[in-house]
Amino acid sequence: MSRLIVVSSDCHAGLPPERYREYLDPQHRATFDVALPVQIQMLQQASAKFLVADINREWRRGREADLAGAWDHNARLRVLDGDGIAGEVIFPDGITEMNTPPFGAGLSLPTEDVVPELQWAGARAHNRWLAELCAMAPQRRAGVAIVPALWDVDESVRELQWAREHGLRGVLLPCMWGKLAPYHHPKYDPLWAACQDLELVAHFHSGPAPAEDYFGGSMFAEGASLPGAVGIYISEVAWWNVRPLTFLIWGGIFERFPRLKVAITEGTSIWVPSYLELLDQRYSVTPYSAKLGDYTSHMSMKPSEYFARNVMVGASCMPRREAELRHEIGVGNIMWGSDYPHPEGSWPQTREQMVETFRGLPRAEIAAMVGGNAAAFYGFDGDALRRIADRVGPDHSMFAASTDR
Repeated sequence: MSRLIVVSSDCHAGLPPERYREYLDPQHRATFDVALPVQIQMLQQASAKFLVADINREWRRGREADLAGAWDHNARLRVLDGDGIAGEVIFPDGITEMNTPPFGAGLSLPTEDVVPELQWAGARAHNRWLAELCAMAPQRRAGVAIVPALWDVDESVRELQWAREHGLRGVLLPCMWGKLAPYHHPKYDPLWAACQDLELVAHFHSGPAPAEDYFGGSMFAEGASLPGAVGIYISEVAWWNVRPLTFLIWGGIFERFPRLKVAITEGTSIWVPSYLELLDQRYSVTPYSAKLGDYTSHMSMKPSEYFARNVMVGASCMPRREAELRHEIGVGNIMWGSDYPHPEGSWPQTREQMVETFRGLPRAEIAAMVGGNAAAFYGFDGDALRRIADRVGPDHSMFAASTDR
């Protein structure tokens, strides 16, 4: 039992873009044929604006076979085994492999310049394929269905039911709602009820942000960006990822749906202590808030208590600093992730990065953060993961402090 069970809370998968066609409903395929070259061109332009095109090209050289794990079952198992990962949570992919789902159904799920019917079609195409991928290794894969919930709550509930019936374990919701109703609106109550009752984790994943503010226009458009655009984006994107949580807490969603599970993924975890301190301070009755009237009586707990009970943080590629803050964040709320197959992720140095982050920490705490928390949160079969970990998992001795060796 010296090998650790590792579950990556943040991995990505998606088909080469042209292969999504066969998973689309037939009535959308002609539109797909017209839109596909435009989508590829826009992704290439975004890659250039994010300054990753050249880096990505060099990083990929010689690794193409392993990066094919973005859609290939056998290649994916080979990579995860090499990383020592027994289980994974799978989100849609994007710019790195140019394999985002069609019609604006990728990680960002925008509400501007998209056709709702087509975005739904792209989401369903990805969900159908993802269910097939997860069924090839159901003990190791927890798929996250794409659900553009802002357009139609009833349709969203139906997609949640489909996802559960087809073995998926979570749903990806938009981080930004634009001009549509925000998440504390009562119209979404059937959505939260379905997530709770179907035991599907609701996810908000890093990526969406008001790019037009940073780049001086769409990041998918040609032309130079404004100075500092990328720096501004990476500084603010985590805030947009966390913003829905603020609406859920203050809106009383966790009060009305106490078994609702929410994950905030790939937005770091370093924000948690100051965020919870701020919310708890605003929750407390002080001379500064009393004049605002009663805005807390619908909540029976402090914001930090809802967080501790209902929320997990998918802390992708955790740096040492976040591990040192684990008690302020909540050891039981942290889930490590590799972010495979993205160049900013830990692969192909996953084991080395994990050692750098967790070396010298108590064994039980390491075990919880690298896999135990995620395994319980997503309902993985613990015995099945143990058998896989006994074969591929990292030995706990790797994490011993140098003085302990």
